[in-house]
Amino acid sequence: MRGFSQVDVFTDEFLYGNPVAVVHDADGLSDAEMAAFARWTNLAETTFLLSPDSPEADYRLRIFTISRELPFAGHPTLGSARAWLAAGGVPRVAGRVVQECGAGLVTVREEGARLAFAAPPLTRSGPVTLSDLLALATALRVRPEDVVDAQWADNGPGWVAVLLASASAVLAVKPDFARFGGFRGVGVVGPHEEGGDAAFEVRAFVDEGSRFDEDPVTGSLNAAIAQWLIPAGLAAPSYVAAQGTVLGRRGRVHLARDGGEIWVGGDTVLGVTGQVAL
Repeated sequence: MRGFSQVDVFTDEFLYGNPVAVVHDADGLSDAEMAAFARWTNLAETTFLLSPDSPEADYRLRIFTISRELPFAGHPTLGSARAWLAAGGVPRVAGRVVQECGAGLVTVREEGARLAFAAPPLTRSGPVTLSDLLALATALRVRPEDVVDAQWADNGPGWVAVLLASASAVLAVKPDFARFGGFRGVGVVGPHEEGGDAAFEVRAFVDEGSRFDEDPVTGSLNAAIAQWLIPAGLAAPSYVAAQGTVLGRRGRVHLARDGGEIWVGGDTVLGVTGQVAL
């Protein structure tokens, strides 16, 4: 038996964020066992906490979807850090957890009750080609002229991001998943009118192997979008993004540039604790 947690991420109220399943003390589990358990939980991601290989890390994390392993993902990073701390984990440096994962070392800092991670470098950036833009517009069922801009914003999962003129345009998107072709992850973002609690609305459409689906709240995508929008002057140095609205969630992602880094923060709620027969 191993410790088990399920954490709701990017929300301060249980059931309104994005859940991640976390298996504690996962040393000794095989790749096949991890993949099988991730398929069984049927969540967007399931993670496994292991002893670190790097002397700088507090723990090592492996992240699985129902169909593949990811080098990095945002809400699993925050949820796993919360689960590790709640289970008695003590970081080497007070207030700062260092996670080792496929993307390297990721720093998670405590900001009061909130956790935030330093966004890893983009592995692919820059504008999409005209043919990709047309393909994205077709898949999202929007007119090409309604796309304000589109950029590769990949930090591991394969994200490409599409900027629309408004949050209402983002919320109105009804994608044709059969047209997503070779895209593995498509994010859509648009600005809210001033006066609300969020500056942008975000949606994420993800290749789950056998199907495309919408992810409720996505840390890696929001990190990559901020790495695009803030340096380009399209977003303030600090802002809040809303996500999950069309799915009945109330996800809130806090983005901020601090020096040369983008930090991605969110509230986390420990919803389930127990043991798992692995």
